[in-house]
Amino acid sequence: MAVKAGLVGLPNVGKSTLFNALTRSQVPAENYPFCTIDPHVAITNVPDPRLEPLKTIYSSQTIIPATATFVDIAGLVKGAASGEGLGNQFLSHIKQVDLIIHVLRCFNDPDIMHANDTIDPIEDYDIITAELMLKDLETVANILAKSEKLYKTCQNVAEKGALEQQITFLKQMELALNNGDLDKIRLLSNDIPSALNNVFVSTKNFLIIANISEQDLSNITDNEFVQALNKRFGSEKVLPICVKIEQELSQLEHNDATELMGLYGLCEPSLDIIIRKTYHNLGLITFFTCGPQEIHAWPIKHGTTIRKAAGEIHSDLERGFICAEVFNSQDLFENKSILALKESGKVRTEGQDYIVRDGDIVLVRFSK
Repeated sequence: MAVKAGLVGLPNVGKSTLFNALTRSQVPAENYPFCTIDPHVAITNVPDPRLEPLKTIYSSQTIIPATATFVDIAGLVKGAASGEGLGNQFLSHIKQVDLIIHVLRCFNDPDIMHANDTIDPIEDYDIITAELMLKDLETVANILAKSEKLYKTCQNVAEKGALEQQITFLKQMELALNNGDLDKIRLLSNDIPSALNNVFVSTKNFLIIANISEQDLSNITDNEFVQALNKRFGSEKVLPICVKIEQELSQLEHNDATELMGLYGLCEPSLDIIIRKTYHNLGLITFFTCGPQEIHAWPIKHGTTIRKAAGEIHSDLERGFICAEVFNSQDLFENKSILALKESGKVRTEGQDYIVRDGDIVLVRFSK
């Protein structure tokens, strides 16, 4: 399945620099607002330490990792929903992503412009979410008017019932949006009618990148902005990173990057953590297909059946599914070989209702 995350923030908070680092691209990152006008899109590999050991065990020729798509969306400003700055065009881009990554500036530097007079990441976040809610309020009003009109003329009982449910939901959403109640909005999003899937932007899952300075890397707990974000959203949602350093790391060879990380006390590139967190927040796991030609990582939603997972490989496998040979990569690593794994009884034949686990290796049997 496609994994798509959008980088969102006010102008000059480090979005384009982070995008460059995430994708090893060279999007301009100039010191003025609206450098990014059209959304830049790039695909990057999802780091997975299981791929190389699997390649060795299977003597595979190639590795095809799971991928994530990142979109660098132009900087929002207060009033964007009513056309300020670059207006509605990038609010519509946000609608197309699965996860919003808020990039918030958490350092002071008089040489780098900021959209507001003072550095306040909480206020920056509130400005962005307010614009998203205003956009959703406009969407609700349009859909509600059409739904009520259809309801008055609808003769089909089932369709009329569905419209009634939709109208009730839209009125609840309208009230929550007018009150600026983001918690209520996200609670309502759990019961969105199927006809309204992917319509709203303020209900999307999110992560927060707290862009800190190089000096703060040695003691993040001293950064008052990061602490305020942790208090508001919880540390699981907040990733403090120095975007400038990450961009430098992304341009270096492996040994040089390792040396630079050591100087800053980093165990791994923060970009790998961002990609993993994106995966986790979207509720994704990875299963593998393995053979002498390739090791292929496939992202799916947690709770997916083996038959549905087979459809990610090819629609024919889902349509003609018979059964699947399944074992977990961790069991394979512990047993050292496929033969030893079979002798230990860890290789199973599963039917179509088996729920795929993270790290499963599958071989699908199907009829053509």
